[in-house]
Amino acid sequence: MDWEIIGYGAATLTMFGFVPQLVKMVQTKSVDDVSLFMMVQLGLGVFLWMVYGLHLQNSPLIVANFVSLTTLTLGLVVYFKYTTRRYFR
Repeated sequence: MDWEIIGYGAATLTMFGFVPQLVKMVQTKSVDDVSLFMMVQLGLGVFLWMVYGLHLQNSPLIVANFVSLTTLTLGLVVYFKYTTRRYFR
């Protein structure tokens, strides 16, 4: 078995795993059922994986987590654009 193919498959699924949620948030202009805590926790985890990839100088790990972090950052922007909750007063 070619484990590199497994790795690239996992990276692809991870990189674009949040995209369906992001699309739904934009289409419905609603984030009421989206957990801010989950997005922040996942973002921090992805950031740490990217840092780990930088330490190892592992390009697939770096790229996959950079793309994932970018998608999650866009998700946070959309979240704060459409949220009805007020966090900062």
